[in-house]
Amino acid sequence: MEKLAIIGASAFQDPLIKKAKDMGYETHVFAWAANDVGERSADVFHPISITEKEDIWAVCRQVGVSACCSIGSDLAVHTVNFIQRKLGMPCDPEITDTVATDKYEMRKALAAAGVACPRFLKVDDVPDETELAGFNWPLIVKPTDRSGSRGIFRVENYGQLAGAVPPALEQSFRHEAVIEEYIPGPEYSCEAVSFEGVHHILAFTKKFTTGSPHFIETGHVEPSDIPHREEGAIREQIKAALTALHKKNGASHAEFKLMPDGRIRIIEIGARMGGDCIGSDLVYLSTGVDYMAAVIDTAFGRAPDLTVKRTPRRAEIRFIFTEDDVRAMERAENVWRAAYDGHAGDTVTDSSNRHGYWITTGPL
Repeated sequence: MEKLAIIGASAFQDPLIKKAKDMGYETHVFAWAANDVGERSADVFHPISITEKEDIWAVCRQVGVSACCSIGSDLAVHTVNFIQRKLGMPCDPEITDTVATDKYEMRKALAAAGVACPRFLKVDDVPDETELAGFNWPLIVKPTDRSGSRGIFRVENYGQLAGAVPPALEQSFRHEAVIEEYIPGPEYSCEAVSFEGVHHILAFTKKFTTGSPHFIETGHVEPSDIPHREEGAIREQIKAALTALHKKNGASHAEFKLMPDGRIRIIEIGARMGGDCIGSDLVYLSTGVDYMAAVIDTAFGRAPDLTVKRTPRRAEIRFIFTEDDVRAMERAENVWRAAYDGHAGDTVTDSSNRHGYWITTGPL
C-alpha cells in the first residue's frame, strides 16, 4: 500500500484524509497534537508542527512515503512542496512558495506580468502620508502572510491607519503588512487544478462576507452568478495569473472582484484548495468532479481525473455567527454536512473562530 503524507489535521483537512483512505492510500498526517479530528482519522498521526519541514521529511523518508499534499493552508504550501521536491514528485517551483504565500510578492509578480492589480505598498509601520500619494481611498490593510480574514481592515482616511496597521503587523509572522486600494464590486473565487503547467478551471464561487472593516466570510455558493458569456474571458485571466505565479501542479484558489465591464481584479491567489469546505465539498457537489481525488492524483504524478462522478447541484455553505444562524441551520433542508461548536453569539474576529457551518444542496 502506497503511503501519502498529509500536512495538517484540522476539520478542514479531515475530508482529504478520508478521501485518501478511500482511494487505498495509507495516510500519515503531520500536525501539532491538539486533539483535532484528523489525528483520529489518520492511519498514522505524527505530532510534528506543519512548519517543521526537515523533521517531517525525516519521518517521510523513514516510513517510505510516496507523495505529500494538503488542502486549505498557506502555511502547508511550503512544507508540501519541500517534501514533494525531496521525493522527486510533481510540485511548484520554489518561487511559487514565495509569490503564492506572500501578498506583497504576489502583487509584484502579477503586476510584472501585466495582470491588473490595485496600487499597493508594503509596510512594517504606519507609513508617512506622503508614501500614499496617488492612492485612491478607501484602502485595505492586511498581513502579507496570513489567510482566513486575519488582520484585515478597511480604512477610509489616513487617520485610521494608526488603528489598522499595528494589529495587521501583529498578525503577520514576519511583522509585515500590505496596504492596497480597495476594489469595489462583488467577490468571487476560482477553483482550479494544474498539472505540468496546464491549468484546469473547475468552478467559480460567489463569496459573501461581513463587509467592512474585517470582511469575514459568511458563506459561499456554487455555481456563481457570473454570466456565462463572461466566464471564458475570466478563465483566461485566471490562467494568466496562475502562470505569472509559476503555478505548475496541484490545486489553486484565486479570489477576485468582478468589474462592471466584465474584467476582473485579482485580490489574491493561494497555491492550494480554497478553505471553508470550497475545495473539499462545494466543487464536488456543484460540478461532479472529485477535486480532492484530482489533487491526490497530481501529487502522485498522474494527470487529474476530471470526469463528472455525480449529477451537479447547487451547493452552498453558510457559517454560524449568531443564534439566528443556528436556527437557520435547524430549518435548513437538504443538508450535506454541518458542524456547530455550541458557542453562537461569542465574538467572531476572523474565519478561525466562527462557530460552525452547514452545507446544503439543491437543483441548479
